[in-house]
Amino acid sequence: MKTICLYFEIHQIIHLKRYRFFDIGVDHYYYDDFENERSINDIANRSYMPALNTLLDMIKSNGNYFKVAFSLSGVGMEQLEMHAPQVLEKLQELNDTGCVEFLAEPYSHGLSSLANEDTFANDVKKQCVKIEEYFGKKPTVLRNSSLIYSDDIGGQVAAMGFKGMLTEGAKHVLGWKSPHYVYNCNIAPNLKLLLRDVELSDDISLRFNNSEWDRYPLFADNYINRIAAFPEEERIINIFMELSALGIAQPLSSNILEFIKALPACARAKDITFSTPSEICSSVKSVGSLDVPDTLSWVDEERDVSCWLGNAMQRDAFNKLYSVADRVRIANNPRICQDWDYLQASNNFRFMTTKPASVGLDRGIYSSAFDAFTNYMNILGDFLNRVNSLYPEDIDNEELNGLLTTIKNQGDEIEMKDKEIIRLKAKIEKMQATEDKLKAKVEKAAAAKKATTRKATAKAADAKTESK
Repeated sequence: MKTICLYFEIHQIIHLKRYRFFDIGVDHYYYDDFENERSINDIANRSYMPALNTLLDMIKSNGNYFKVAFSLSGVGMEQLEMHAPQVLEKLQELNDTGCVEFLAEPYSHGLSSLANEDTFANDVKKQCVKIEEYFGKKPTVLRNSSLIYSDDIGGQVAAMGFKGMLTEGAKHVLGWKSPHYVYNCNIAPNLKLLLRDVELSDDISLRFNNSEWDRYPLFADNYINRIAAFPEEERIINIFMELSALGIAQPLSSNILEFIKALPACARAKDITFSTPSEICSSVKSVGSLDVPDTLSWVDEERDVSCWLGNAMQRDAFNKLYSVADRVRIANNPRICQDWDYLQASNNFRFMTTKPASVGLDRGIYSSAFDAFTNYMNILGDFLNRVNSLYPEDIDNEELNGLLTTIKNQGDEIEMKDKEIIRLKAKIEKMQATEDKLKAKVEKAAAAKKATTRKATAKAADAKTESK
């Protein structure tokens, strides 16, 4: 029996403000708050809320039959907390149905998996903690930023304890193979891989409203019929996209939500089910390993990382940012760490691309790739100065790590001694209370004895007087 794994990504760009060279060392706040609030409310109203309401209705109408998965970047969740908390509340309502799975991903939606293993692990761990706080369950399947994957990254993900990972069913990786099977990581066989069906996913997210497309208009029954027509052994159909495709990339006026809403009924008629990524990873065996020596993603025709690291400007910005990755992690300063998350976001490097793309790129406030590079590097210059000012620059990372470890150990030792002092004080107070109680008891007994003696003496004196 075939099953559809439907997954949506939720991430929000953190818009940087215009930051001049002369702001370096003077202004340490880098963000356009007005644009951040405006853009996320626009997306929430035009896409997230209508789409989530539709998905909730689909679950309620179909019981446990219809299932869906989401991943949310940590920085996106922070923006939702500040400006559109109703989206998170709706996601919690979806979670309560038991038909939704939330996946792990890097908190920053950044490129740390390409730069620094420890930073990548911390990035994912931080997002998992936030997901568990909101939805009560720790993710077991990971989706890297933009489905970035390679054998080495798969090995890192497996070492973190994840049982599955989502990535792109790219033709140059699959060759003659089909994306409709479960595969496993080449160097970590226990990590299962779910591969996005590029054509089926892009038919919805990119082409649905294109009147010049040869399949326009796309109807739910025809779409499901194509899935049903796949060979019987091709059982796993992974349809992955951004949630903003429903309402932004494909406007609501295109009837995109009506199309989505009709999918379960059409699928049920063809004996096609819906499953979450973890259900597939738990119940379906891998047909073999997938060899991915070079990094792939779901972006552009090349399905690689050239949209972020394809030119000298991007690589220079990337290398300078991650040159302080270990110092940021070691220092663990709250304000620095927040800026670190926002500056890592992959869109900062995407704005610097000079390569043509089939999908239009909105650079926001930037007039060109060089303009985006210049603004980012000004901000990065101030950020690097702040990181290096935390501790003397002549202390290397190993020495700094040792210093901070010593400080932490001393702090732990002081804390233990403080606890011991408190314990001993409590013991002394208890002993003092016991002593005072015993002393009072002895004094009371002595007073009673004295009173008895006085009484006996008085009685004897009275008896002597009477005998006379």
